[in-house]
Amino acid sequence: MAVEGADVVIVGYFSGKQKDFATLMDAAAQEMTTRGARVVGRVVQRRGVSDGGAKKMALPYSSRTLLSYGKVREAALLCERTSADAAVFLASLTERQCHVLTGMLGCPAVSLADALAAG
Repeated sequence: MAVEGADVVIVGYFSGKQKDFATLMDAAAQEMTTRGARVVGRVVQRRGVSDGGAKKMALPYSSRTLLSYGKVREAALLCERTSADAAVFLASLTERQCHVLTGMLGCPAVSLADALAAG
């Protein structure tokens, strides 16, 4: 994915124990902006902030998507509304996750590390 000139949505998945998630999202957005991308939206999924999620806090909601179905839908709507060129996930994504999320989001899903490497 070519970063320069791309409109991107930043997607973060964080444990409820991770208190600096906003700082990490800001750093990712800044890194993408520095490389010439335009950040058109952000989506954050936090696990374990409700009473029921504490035991599963470090685990993704889905091995296919990392996110809950509702959060994937929220990200898809944001990608569609902003005509995003890509959804950039702070977490590393497997090839399968990239494929599944690309289909669900309507635009390429890539990890931040891969987006920056492709630069």
